[in-house]
Amino acid sequence: MKEKLGLVMEGGAMRGLFTAGVIDVFMENGIQTDGVIGVSAGATFGCNYLTKQKGRPLRYCVRFAKDPRFCSVPSLLLTGDMFGAEFCYHTIPETLDPIDNEAFRSSGVPFYIVCTDVNTGKAVYHQCKDMLSREELEWVRAGASMPLCSQIVKAGRYEMLDGGIADSIPLKFFEYKGYARNIVVLTQPADYVKEPNSMMPLVRQVYRKYPNLIRAMERRHIIYNRQTAYAAEAEQAGRAFVIRPPEKLPVSHLTHDPDLMREVYAAGRQTAMSRLPALQEFIGIASR
Repeated sequence: MKEKLGLVMEGGAMRGLFTAGVIDVFMENGIQTDGVIGVSAGATFGCNYLTKQKGRPLRYCVRFAKDPRFCSVPSLLLTGDMFGAEFCYHTIPETLDPIDNEAFRSSGVPFYIVCTDVNTGKAVYHQCKDMLSREELEWVRAGASMPLCSQIVKAGRYEMLDGGIADSIPLKFFEYKGYARNIVVLTQPADYVKEPNSMMPLVRQVYRKYPNLIRAMERRHIIYNRQTAYAAEAEQAGRAFVIRPPEKLPVSHLTHDPDLMREVYAAGRQTAMSRLPALQEFIGIASR
């Protein structure tokens, strides 16, 4: 029986354009998986892997980089969201740069989004089946809603924020779901070690009604470093194929510079192309 092959994509806000470059190379070279899971930008950009819309994340990020409705301090002050909720998660995908929802739905590939339940501090994994349903897009928004930069999002029976708080690299979850081998796309280099969050004093004040969320954020660096170590172990054991930038990407979470966006996307493409022969060999093993 064929082993299921999964694709796991880390977030990182504008670092996610590295992932956008990687998945475009996948599309150009017929790299197909049996399931996909994305965290934060890994979901907002990664969904284009199933719609087969090469270049779309870079295109709209560059187009709207300077638009205050897309990402700005005024948006944060006026709406509570640095990335404009209505503009980013409805106006763009519905009208300005439409997502191919029919292609997404007809792909037949399960697509999961990771969010963090602010009441429990634990990860919530949601299978998204429609990329233009307002309810489903709220799940996408919740999974990418960075603390201190976003309002808490209600979807289903949950109140949620960024999935990276609770599960930045959901490789174990996908293995549990039956994906025996996985391609893991990270947005930090191999030598990256996450440090404790310097904004914790403000986090404790802003989210004082959510003690479990605070505890999750206090421990996030510990969990993250364990997850990167686990991904490396899985790669060494032959269960995972990890693609990561060779060095720190030259963008912050909230970069507005189109040239830097293009540079990060190009880095993703270049890295994926350099690893393509090894990846094709890995997939050959996975499909026996």
